[in-house]
Amino acid sequence: MKRGKLLVISGPSGCGKSTVIGKMRGGGENVEFSVSATTRRPRPGEREGVDYFFVSRERFEEMLRNDELLEHAEFVGNCYGTPKSQVCARLESGVSVILDMEVQGAAQVKQKLPEAVTVFLAPPGLEALERRLRGRGTESEETIRARLDTARREMALAPSYDYTVINDDPDRASRELGAILDK
Repeated sequence: MKRGKLLVISGPSGCGKSTVIGKMRGGGENVEFSVSATTRRPRPGEREGVDYFFVSRERFEEMLRNDELLEHAEFVGNCYGTPKSQVCARLESGVSVILDMEVQGAAQVKQKLPEAVTVFLAPPGLEALERRLRGRGTESEETIRARLDTARREMALAPSYDYTVINDDPDRASRELGAILDK
């Protein structure tokens, strides 16, 4: 059986990763989305086990100690990580998997699984990113500023990815991701 492909997608908070990935999955692509674990609180509408596994910091640290995570990172005071067992089992069974993660995690995955294909999803500009973050209405001014500062640093790392996709149109960006997966 042919091993599945691993597509690792990163980009600044608010660049539209969830929207683009959702459109890609809804467009008939034969891939599964890996659900990450996080210590942050759920946003309105997010569901346990669908959007994230919402865990305590203590449980997250236990997962780290037990080598249960493929990658992990701390971002704006919250921890994020990818449960290793579900990703590896899917790949071995021939299913392609999408990982949505911050740049630190993407580098960890690429180091552990060099066959992973990395894609940096970029906003059309920092002004557009700021509008998206403010439009969410879920973060404080301090958090928005921290996310924009982080976005500047992350965007400087885009050349280290296998591909960069500009998300100025989520439908087009999702088609581009599908084409990358099909290569």
